[in-house]
Amino acid sequence: MTAPPAAGRSAPHSPRHIVGETRVSIAGALAGHRNSLGVIRLVLASAVIFAHAYPLGGFGAGPWLTYTNNQVSLGSLAVLGFFAISGYLITKSGLNADVLQYLWRRVLRIFPAFWVVLLIGAFVVGPLVWVANGQPLANYFSRVPGNPFAYVMANWDLSIGAYGVRDVFAATTPYGNEVGGSVLNGSIWTLIYEWNCYLIIGAAVALGVLRRARVLIPVVTAVMLVVQALYQTDRGALVALAPILADRELINLTLTFMLGATLAVYSQRVVFSNVLGVGAGALTLATLHFGGFLTIGLVAGTYFIMYLAARLPRRLQWIGTKNDYSYGVYIYGFLVQQTVAFFGGHRLGYLPFALIALIISLGLAWLSWHIVEKRAMALKSWGPGRGLDYWLEAVRAGRVKR
Repeated sequence: MTAPPAAGRSAPHSPRHIVGETRVSIAGALAGHRNSLGVIRLVLASAVIFAHAYPLGGFGAGPWLTYTNNQVSLGSLAVLGFFAISGYLITKSGLNADVLQYLWRRVLRIFPAFWVVLLIGAFVVGPLVWVANGQPLANYFSRVPGNPFAYVMANWDLSIGAYGVRDVFAATTPYGNEVGGSVLNGSIWTLIYEWNCYLIIGAAVALGVLRRARVLIPVVTAVMLVVQALYQTDRGALVALAPILADRELINLTLTFMLGATLAVYSQRVVFSNVLGVGAGALTLATLHFGGFLTIGLVAGTYFIMYLAARLPRRLQWIGTKNDYSYGVYIYGFLVQQTVAFFGGHRLGYLPFALIALIISLGLAWLSWHIVEKRAMALKSWGPGRGLDYWLEAVRAGRVKR
């Protein structure tokens, strides 16, 4: 047990008393499960479905790009929100684990459900659509380019190398007709970026940065912010200097994740206030409409999300605390929408199409959480989850062969 704080000093996670007021930190405002990060993630996952309903249902690009002057789509905005929250939560997790525990838990959280959705796409949805389109089932499994086995092998490690299986959606959905190809699950491309962000924090955990040199986290974030500004002003020179930076999403998503990580490592010092929260929200909206969202708007937006998580009604805080369906909604949404479109659901109109897909995706997310994700996370203290010290001691004691 840790000793109580000395007289006249505040506990690490308690509000700090200032003359005439109580100053609350981000850490204090979001402590434990007393926040609405779970419901915000679920809303963001649902927003991706509503955003994708436009192109997948053949309803055009949607109005959001016009509002933001082509800075960001609604789907991209939702993904950026995910990365901001993920940066905060994952870094907090890294503060309380060694590198072996940290990586094991990250693997358990992202891979099992992802592998299942790959298999369902390739061996359930694919054959169903193939047969419904009048093709012999046996031909679906032929060892030809684009076969389901190749699809799984090309994608299992998150580096998405194939989007289609046997062209099942190529000429049978509005989106397939638009892009001239089959896309089974177009949302999963973001997962490799998230995994790479996990590895950045994993390296910080391994090197002791989060505990002994946490200033490096905002330093890296500041560098990413400069890179983002250069990308917006002189992309050619930036890419000539570092070709990898031609990937716009690499910059956007990594910067947003690191902004969340910066809030995490300094959560006890960053002040939580209505003035800052409302101001950050107003600045986010202003940059979305008038420009600058991908620089100053991301900074303001990351703070605003944390502010919302603490300020939304308490009756929402139970959502996502024990059962987190947001990941399942995200990884199944696109696959569901393509399938619904194949069977003509888009002909009902934009809103019915989006709602049908959302309801089905929520059902699959429920199954994914209770059958796969929760069971996987139950292993977080098993094996590697016991920690590096445990296994080093086991080796020294002779319980594990060298």
